[in-house]
Amino acid sequence: MAEHRHSKKRRYITWGVAAAAVLAGAGIAAQTSMAATTWPAQKTYTGRAFDTCTAPSLSAMKAWRADKYYGAAAVYVGGKNRGCAQPNLTASWVKSVSAQGWKLVPIYVGAQPPCQTGSSPEKISAATATSLGTADANDAVAKAAALGMRTGSALYLDMEPYDTTNKSCNDAVLAYVRSFDKQLRAKTYRAGYYGFTSSSAKAIATASNKTDLPGNLWYALWDGKETVTSDWPWGATQFTDHSRAHQYKVNSKETRGGYTLTVDRDWWDAPVAITG
Repeated sequence: MAEHRHSKKRRYITWGVAAAAVLAGAGIAAQTSMAATTWPAQKTYTGRAFDTCTAPSLSAMKAWRADKYYGAAAVYVGGKNRGCAQPNLTASWVKSVSAQGWKLVPIYVGAQPPCQTGSSPEKISAATATSLGTADANDAVAKAAALGMRTGSALYLDMEPYDTTNKSCNDAVLAYVRSFDKQLRAKTYRAGYYGFTSSSAKAIATASNKTDLPGNLWYALWDGKETVTSDWPWGATQFTDHSRAHQYKVNSKETRGGYTLTVDRDWWDAPVAITG
């Protein structure tokens, strides 16, 4: 997603690196099994979604909703590596677009891999991975809650591409993700994760130790296919029961209802925010 998560320059540098519970992918029950409290029912959306760097205006969202092509929109709720300002993204905006019928996908651009090329305001290290994961999860929950995204919502941690063959780097990333997800669940938020099939998503899907890994996987594979099954590159039993999303196209300039936005396209079959 060009310049949606990082600055455009950093995203292109990063691309050069790579061409939910206790059992990740075991479904809704697994995503909530770590919490001692009673979990709200999962709010699932299935269909087309889009994500764009800055949350659009209310008028643009209304026009795009009337078009009925998309039913969900991903928004960047926080993180030190978030690439764009969000002047529109307020609790009032969330309430209004939810009333229009939009489902929302909250994304948190947390700390990035230590071996990732390019600069990031916040990077993981072996020494800080666990503490940083907990702190960032607390921040993600606070940001989402302030926007009116209630407990039971899914929060998606963004991890950009990196060299997964670098063991120390990969170990640090997984430690950070586990800490982040464990804290999310302690706060009664579902753990989701965005990454690339060639690297950051692959690290999650193929990890031998599934403890505390996310229960929902949003994978970037820009093949133009509206599916979360036919191009799913890992085991068929992984991330089942409405736990997959697929970013299948980037930088799509589209005009709907008189408003033009450049978006990335997603096919969604996974939990979203609980609002209202």
